[in-house]
Amino acid sequence: MGKKRVTYEDLVRNIKAASYAEEAGYIMDLISRGRVAPVKNSGTNGRKPAMYRRYWLFTGERDYSDLLEELRYRLSPRIDIEFYRRHPDIYEKERDLVLKLDGYITEKTAELSIPLSENERSYAIWGMEKFLSGRQDSPLGISASNLLRHCGITADELNTYRTTEPMAYYTREKTSPQNLLILENLDPFYGMRKHLMSGKKDIFGIRIDSLIYGGGKRVSAFFEGFESFAEPYMKDPDNTFYYFGDLDHEGIGMYEAFSARMKGRLTLMPFCEAYIAMLRGVSEKELPFAKKGQNQNHTGEFFTFFKDEEKEKMQKILDSGRYIPQEKLNILSY
Repeated sequence: MGKKRVTYEDLVRNIKAASYAEEAGYIMDLISRGRVAPVKNSGTNGRKPAMYRRYWLFTGERDYSDLLEELRYRLSPRIDIEFYRRHPDIYEKERDLVLKLDGYITEKTAELSIPLSENERSYAIWGMEKFLSGRQDSPLGISASNLLRHCGITADELNTYRTTEPMAYYTREKTSPQNLLILENLDPFYGMRKHLMSGKKDIFGIRIDSLIYGGGKRVSAFFEGFESFAEPYMKDPDNTFYYFGDLDHEGIGMYEAFSARMKGRLTLMPFCEAYIAMLRGVSEKELPFAKKGQNQNHTGEFFTFFKDEEKEKMQKILDSGRYIPQEKLNILSY
């Protein structure tokens, strides 16, 4: 097996990493698998974590017998292995995502009988809510469409639906006073609306009479004309408005800005039961990384609604640079 000298930039040029941390993680994985070795006298790049500027890339024929054996004996019959048998190098690159897909369709077959939005199913399988829709590639630049084609799995088999712009709100019952739940994203709006339309009255044990799609950062502007567009039952001063968004700095900031703008006009609080449900069973290291550049300056109001242990767990996730999208919860959770 030969070797050639390459730069750090050569190794990460084609992986479409979202951040420097992902680039560094990719190279460290190559080192751990013996694919590359650092040229130690090349010096480091001065970033954190520090990475060497040049590496030895080992070339030559790779022995794929271990992966071919895994294809034959570990994967379920639902995965078509013919493409990967012909291209074991591609299987090696896509292996982690293939195993997650195989595990889901094997162990959670019952869930596939229940339609979920693309983002909800995508998060349930891979922990990346926008991967299946094509709006998010994996850290190695793998697309969901290619992955499914290689596995012989159609999008229809995953039993998903596309979310589109909904009506501004859905009301189960026009009584007052009532509880209204404002949702940051489309997918929870669709799922919770289906839940209420099926005859259910509670979500996480709280009676919910109306759902309002907040539209992310548009929520404050949307509510500026609340007194004008809202029906009389929505404007009852004894109503309670709950807010539920992604558990990240941006989502918390949207709630606090919205709360400040609506102060004195309506009673608003986080939908604590949903945020607490998002925390159940999560492993911090398996959560996706939050996008960079989020404003982390909060008033602290959001956390005053939670117990100390809940607040500490949320803060630990935020401090790690990760987040929990609303799509972690779906109609199977409510």
